[in-house]
Amino acid sequence: MKFFSKLYDLALKWAAHRHAPYYLGGLSFAESSFFPIPPDVMLAPMVLARRDRAWFYAGLTTVASVAGGILGYIIGAYAFDLVVPLLREMKLWSDTGYLRVQDWFREWGFWAIFIAGFSPVPYKVFTIASGVLQMTFLPFLLASAIGRGARFFLVAGVLYAGGERMEQLLRKYIDTIGWLMVLLAVVLYLVVSCSN
Repeated sequence: MKFFSKLYDLALKWAAHRHAPYYLGGLSFAESSFFPIPPDVMLAPMVLARRDRAWFYAGLTTVASVAGGILGYIIGAYAFDLVVPLLREMKLWSDTGYLRVQDWFREWGFWAIFIAGFSPVPYKVFTIASGVLQMTFLPFLLASAIGRGARFFLVAGVLYAGGERMEQLLRKYIDTIGWLMVLLAVVLYLVVSCSN
């Protein structure tokens, strides 16, 4: 079934749109504090569509993501009671979600934010938790900028270096990759559900 290749073609079309950088910035900002879709899904096709702007897109994604992380920090510091029901509804309030993040902050602080910024774990949970636990703002900001920047510049760099060959590989395997990601998400959901 060619579901993901159609989505990929649509993403490439959107990525070439003249307003695409605004959409990328908005998505990057929202994902860091409340939105579930990571900006990589838009950054990748934008870099493939306009390799000459790869570093600009990576920088834009980083800045907007860190700005969204600051919003997450503020939400955690000043409006956490409003967020608790949302965390519970999104199944992020558990020993594998927010409660675990609290423990990591107590032990690791800066490194917890750095790893969350770089890895595919829900960065928004860490930004909110850092505000709740009153993490010192400057280390939070530095860890966010370094972690998010490393991730997005790595994505842009790999796609920039791979160029046309990378686009051909993605096009060839996008459906397989997409269905494997769906399968992985289902397996992770089942593992987390069964462990609670």
